[in-house]
Amino acid sequence: VQLQASGGGLVQAGGSLKLSCVASGRTFGTDPMGWFRQAPGKEREFVVAINRWSGTITRYADSVKGRFTISRDNAKNTLYLQMNSLKPEDTAVYYCAVQKGGPVVETTAARYDYWGQGTQVTVSS
Repeated sequence: VQLQASGGGLVQAGGSLKLSCVASGRTFGTDPMGWFRQAPGKEREFVVAINRWSGTITRYADSVKGRFTISRDNAKNTLYLQMNSLKPEDTAVYYCAVQKGGPVVETTAARYDYWGQGTQVTVSS
């Protein structure tokens, strides 16, 4: 499985970014997927995850609820993360990941089997 994340960049506080993650090598839709992030000097942390196929079940970290939205387009093999009202503390490298199997949507990084290369998000104050 290969995951290619994109869409990161530099944005001012209060701004928006939309991340994309294109997957290949496995039937897209089969697995729950998630976004994690890692800031310098910190451990990788859970951001949001979505269930397989329909994408009707989502789980969000409290720190991003109401600001971030995850979605998936199975026809395009793509996972999205819409990030609004960005804050300087959102600055991190963002990783998309595949949790092989499911159906439970996990929030622990160790439960995820495949990872993208990451895309940098920097929010200036």
